[in-house]
Amino acid sequence: MPSIQLAQVKLGDKITQDVHTSLGGTLFHKGKVVTIREIEILNAFLIPTVHIEAREGAMEQVAAAVAEETSPKEQTSLQKEYDSLLGLLKRIYRQHTIGQSLPILEIRTRMESLLQYIKEYNVLTFLPQVAAEEDYIFHNSLMSAMTSYLLAQWAGLPQRDWMQVALAGLFHDIGNIKIDQSLLHKPSSLTLTEIEQMKQHTVQGYQLLKTVPAINEGVKLTALQHHEKVDGSGYPLGVTGESIHMYAKIVAIADIFHAMTLKRSYRKAASPYIVMEQIQKESFGKLEPTFVQIFIEKATQFHNGMIVRLSDERIGEIVFSDRNYPTRPWVSVQGTIINLTTERQLYIQEILQHG
Repeated sequence: MPSIQLAQVKLGDKITQDVHTSLGGTLFHKGKVVTIREIEILNAFLIPTVHIEAREGAMEQVAAAVAEETSPKEQTSLQKEYDSLLGLLKRIYRQHTIGQSLPILEIRTRMESLLQYIKEYNVLTFLPQVAAEEDYIFHNSLMSAMTSYLLAQWAGLPQRDWMQVALAGLFHDIGNIKIDQSLLHKPSSLTLTEIEQMKQHTVQGYQLLKTVPAINEGVKLTALQHHEKVDGSGYPLGVTGESIHMYAKIVAIADIFHAMTLKRSYRKAASPYIVMEQIQKESFGKLEPTFVQIFIEKATQFHNGMIVRLSDERIGEIVFSDRNYPTRPWVSVQGTIINLTTERQLYIQEILQHG
């Protein structure tokens, strides 16, 4: 079917030519099936016409749209390896396969397979579906592993450290095996006694890992130290920056970021841009400031062209980034530039489409 007016586009239509913004950014690629979100974005960018695939009969069109929406989406290589390691991690936790019995070779092999596709991983936009509340800890551990691996690279650590840092991210919360599971998933606030019990996951994690071969001391110390702060205000030992292992400083950043941007049963996922700003504030006396700066700069390096929803519900495209304010880019909304560095009351609420 030739180009048609946007008002004539229906749910389930398949776009046959790339759709571009007036500034040259790509809104949708050829083959995209139109849903309510696509129509919302097309309207926001005042796209007058689109090319869609020739329609069959009305009933067939509806059936095709429903099938497209409900059929499983083809997984990327990264997602397949992610799900494979996720399943292994669940088995380890649920069978309490710990200490010398920890299948470290199998875990490392799976991690190596996952990291082969690390170029497909975008820290800001990779958001797995957390099917059940008890799965949260596994997703946090896996994403912390991938993000820590990238941060180790970005920070210039020797290559020999990259895999070990990833394993540190994967195992940082392994001590939760020993914590009362009802506390881990309690929807209401914890009592002071329960908080102290939860804090013991750091010591328990170190105890579980201390005799495991094929992981270095940094991985083991990360389980113990990932809640320590550089000013000594953390736990369990209250040590200061020079006593905190480098791996733990890296994993602490990844852990906080993913803990806040993953959806939980009792709260919505937070905007990655707001979380990065909070992490930036935490870097003053709490987190390693050099690693924080590198994380934010690199995570936002290629976000130009992303389609985003602002906190006032307007939809726009990131068109420019001031590297002094990487979490507050310029956003084009229907041809008007919104400079988030000056309009501080606004922020990016959600990423709708990759650049």
